[in-house]
Amino acid sequence: MGDKTQNKVQEPLGPREGLEAVVALRQLLEGLEERHVREAYLAGWTWAEIAEVLGVSKQAVHKKHAKRVGGRE
Repeated sequence: MGDKTQNKVQEPLGPREGLEAVVALRQLLEGLEERHVREAYLAGWTWAEIAEVLGVSKQAVHKKHAKRVGGRE
């Protein structure tokens, strides 16, 4: 990370601001995961291949994303 980014991350936040930042980051990560899982799936990746990259089980990734991407079994 560059100095500006690192300094910004280290700025003290109050509890409310810190928790709000956690929520915003969680939403960003969920959106990124959904987008890239969909792209991989539509490119022909299997649930097992996607799961391996994400570090989770095939069942976990299938349960979380199959309905969102119109997934095959």
